[in-house]
Amino acid sequence: MTTVAFDIPLHQSEYLSEQQKRQYKDQIKALLKKEDAVLVAHYYTDDVIQALAEETGGCVSDSLEMARFGTKVDAKTIVVAGVKFMGETAKILSPEKRVLMPTLEATCSLDLGCPIDKFSDFCDEHPDRTVVVYANTSAAVKARSDWVVTSSMALEVAEYLMDKGKKILWAPDKYLGGYIQRETGADMLLWNGACIVHEEFKAEGLRSLKNVHPDAAVLVHPESPESVIQLADVVGSTTKLIKAAQTLPNETFIVATDRAIFYKMRQAASGKTFIEAPTAGEGASCRSCAHCPWMGMNVLENLLSSLKSSNLEKGLNEILVDEAISKAALKPLERMINFTLSG
Repeated sequence: MTTVAFDIPLHQSEYLSEQQKRQYKDQIKALLKKEDAVLVAHYYTDDVIQALAEETGGCVSDSLEMARFGTKVDAKTIVVAGVKFMGETAKILSPEKRVLMPTLEATCSLDLGCPIDKFSDFCDEHPDRTVVVYANTSAAVKARSDWVVTSSMALEVAEYLMDKGKKILWAPDKYLGGYIQRETGADMLLWNGACIVHEEFKAEGLRSLKNVHPDAAVLVHPESPESVIQLADVVGSTTKLIKAAQTLPNETFIVATDRAIFYKMRQAASGKTFIEAPTAGEGASCRSCAHCPWMGMNVLENLLSSLKSSNLEKGLNEILVDEAISKAALKPLERMINFTLSG
């Protein structure tokens, strides 16, 4: 496995006034209603997108609940504000529905760093192992797997497979895989992938920040390096971290995940203080740059554009998945959803 260089497309980022935002939102709301569409947004999208999903009866959640939500709503069209693997998952689980995204260029370093040809070869080299992949993967990689998991259920699935005497082949995030391995003792062979946001959190900087805020609780997503995880008071999925912010008695939290999660944390724990964990060393111009550039591509401008009739007719923002791949990927995705429902 080789290091992958990620060429992230740059989009024009327009600073909108509050009036302009309202105008965009009003137009989007009208088109959502016209197209019988529902907006589903990830916690890592910008505040204005999350707020719009809430205001229109949509969903703001982690990737697991996003996957469930699309199957439960009656809307004929699902608009997924997130990254491409989330749109693919929505289409696989609801093939009869039209699935749109504000931009099809929004992807994920974990997805890009686990191409299906190399991953398939890796699986073929280890046929004795049960293939478990993180949700942050392409439809083709999911189709090659036995299980798909999210960070909210990965530990439980690993323990379940361990109890059955299974050895695991895990992909793509090496940090999340290592965390699961340490916590469960499972026999796991790890693919060498990482999230470009979480990999940049720095333990030394986190210690320094903790010295400044000694009463703060440290919340860490398990896609982070082990040295950062070791400093955490709570390690877990986005949903678990939001719950921790709400239930822990601390008034201040240092958070090692995408900073867009602060929108929901502030809703859940009004009045508390949230500080970004550092991603850069001493002397850097940006002490923390913890926001996924691909998630940031979901903006009001392209959300509106995706719903315009001229673009809908051309299918410009529609997610399509090869039928054979979709059929194969559906099995581990259904296994994921059924496992959480029975847990």
